Amino acid sequence: MTGIKRRTVIAGLGVLAAAPFAPAIAQKRYDDGASDSEIKIGNIMPYSGNASAYGNIGRTHEAVAKMVNEAGGINGRKINFITYDDGYSPPKAVEMVRKLVEEDKVLLVFNPLGTPSNTAIQRYLNTRKVPQLFVATGASKWGNPRQFPWTIGWQPDYVTEGAIYAKHILATKPDAKIGVLMQNDDYGKDYFNGFKQGLGTANERKIVQLSTYEVTDPTVDSQMIQLKNSGADVFFNITTPKFAAQAIRKAAEIAWKPVHYLNNVSSSFGTVFGPAGIPASQDIVTALYRKDINDPQWRGAADVTAFLAFMAKYMPNANLKDDVHNYGYCCSHTLLQTLRQAGDNLTRENVMKEAANLKNFEAPLLLPGIKINTSPTDFYPIQAVRLARVKGESFELFGEVLSNESV
Repeated sequence: MTGIKRRTVIAGLGVLAAAPFAPAIAQKRYDDGASDSEIKIGNIMPYSGNASAYGNIGRTHEAVAKMVNEAGGINGRKINFITYDDGYSPPKAVEMVRKLVEEDKVLLVFNPLGTPSNTAIQRYLNTRKVPQLFVATGASKWGNPRQFPWTIGWQPDYVTEGAIYAKHILATKPDAKIGVLMQNDDYGKDYFNGFKQGLGTANERKIVQLSTYEVTDPTVDSQMIQLKNSGADVFFNITTPKFAAQAIRKAAEIAWKPVHYLNNVSSSFGTVFGPAGIPASQDIVTALYRKDINDPQWRGAADVTAFLAFMAKYMPNANLKDDVHNYGYCCSHTLLQTLRQAGDNLTRENVMKEAANLKNFEAPLLLPGIKINTSPTDFYPIQAVRLARVKGESFELFGEVLSNESV
């Protein structure tokens, strides 16, 4: 799919999740990518390469597009969604984003995926004053409105999540010997830095082995053997889905059974636990902020029912155990709320203003007690999680809702 433009004209995103919005009468204002009839939204995703499992996020955005195309529009406007493959390659990300801005003339770039890719495009988009909206990465750098006022995060940041795991380890296994597997890039380092902050300087010595891998590596088998041989009895697994599945499977093969913590970005039954083997995945601990739609406790919840109906109609062949569909659906509705609030003032400046003015927004599929809030000085929309462990083919939640103030 590399280099191939994919377009979907859609209307009325988010109709299932929100009542019709009637903007106040005001003078209409537009920048590139907006008009009386259309809003152009740009996106990049790794539809190919070692991170291609995340491509289903973009496909879900497109499926949402098809759904809302039948619903009538956001404030009467259709959305023209344009997505390109960047292969999880920063140079390709820059190329594709420049194409979106300079040739396609999109109003904004929505949910571009990956810390390396977003890092590569951040300065360009901020220089051009194009919103880099709700990026698909939890790196802490996306919440810096003073330096990068056109970039805003979405999911819980990696530093906070890493710190939460560290605090839990200290509370439940104070004599832990910790092994860490880390993707060797900004994404991995952000998680690891948060983890070390959570441990505190005095406890960093509990880390007996740090093993890294490159996203271009074929496997992490040798790193897993190294980690087992270190004597570690706690494992913090900072990996993207392909490598997360490999690590879980290899741990089972070599009979290494540490207390296993896995970063949220790989907490998928469809792309990680299933391929790794459900038996090998039992009791892995992760942090969740969205509902597992396969968990019986959410059966009958209105947002889950709506999501399942959406999937059945618009993505009937998709794997419901692949959590990235859930992610894409939830994030799309955050964009929709922002556009509804923007009304007829569809300038890039006003879109950013509204993205930074979300108040207790309950996007579909968020866990109870977790809401989206932003302000001109707070560019971290979601700052709360709950810990959960793999039990059978779903998650068992435990503990209270934990926020950035908790760590």
